[in-house]
Amino acid sequence: MADVVTHEEWIEARIALLLKEKEFTRMRDQLSAERRALPWEPVTTEYVFEGDGGYLTLQQLFGDSSQLIVYHFMFAPDWDAGCPHCSFWADNFNGIPLHLKARDVSFVAVSRAPHAKLAAYRKRMGWEFEWVSSLHNTFTYDYFASFKPDEIADGTAFFNYKRTHPPDSVGTDEVGVSVFSMDGAGQMFHTYSTFARGVDVVNGAYHYLDLVPKGRGEHGHDNPQFWVRRHDEY
Repeated sequence: MADVVTHEEWIEARIALLLKEKEFTRMRDQLSAERRALPWEPVTTEYVFEGDGGYLTLQQLFGDSSQLIVYHFMFAPDWDAGCPHCSFWADNFNGIPLHLKARDVSFVAVSRAPHAKLAAYRKRMGWEFEWVSSLHNTFTYDYFASFKPDEIADGTAFFNYKRTHPPDSVGTDEVGVSVFSMDGAGQMFHTYSTFARGVDVVNGAYHYLDLVPKGRGEHGHDNPQFWVRRHDEY
């Protein structure tokens, strides 16, 4: 339990913290600007995904937007259900694509599991965002969200911008967010990707937990997200 003080003392402490919060906001704005200013790399592979309406190219996932956000959802082909932790993140996605669309951004989740499994699991979870299968292409491998068994075994998997040598806990599929842009001629570019703790920014529930006295309650655990369940399993 924290110290208990008078109202005046609380105001004084809150103002002191507010100064740090404002500085953090300024630093975050600067970092976001630097993120947007990263150089781009062209997309040179023609990817075809399976979605609700059949087969779609990466270009078609943009719709009528010039920017695309891809959430790499952990759901391997042989799994019976999506990752519970990615499911926690995905509970934050409903309703968001409409607002993104107003700012020239399309949103889609991508997994290696067959589309039939994705559609059934999405129905179970009550989600509405677009979710496509990359089962028959190399998309998640090319953008470092999936790994071959031999890469995992010998520690050569390139995850979160470093080789996982010696081998660690990287699995066949990992969480991530990738961003793409398309010019007027239809040329697509990869502009940004983030993994591991980098995806915290798209989990609104975690930001709420950061506001309360007990926080996330994950400190000191070997598996910090030990408490997370699919929302119909609590």
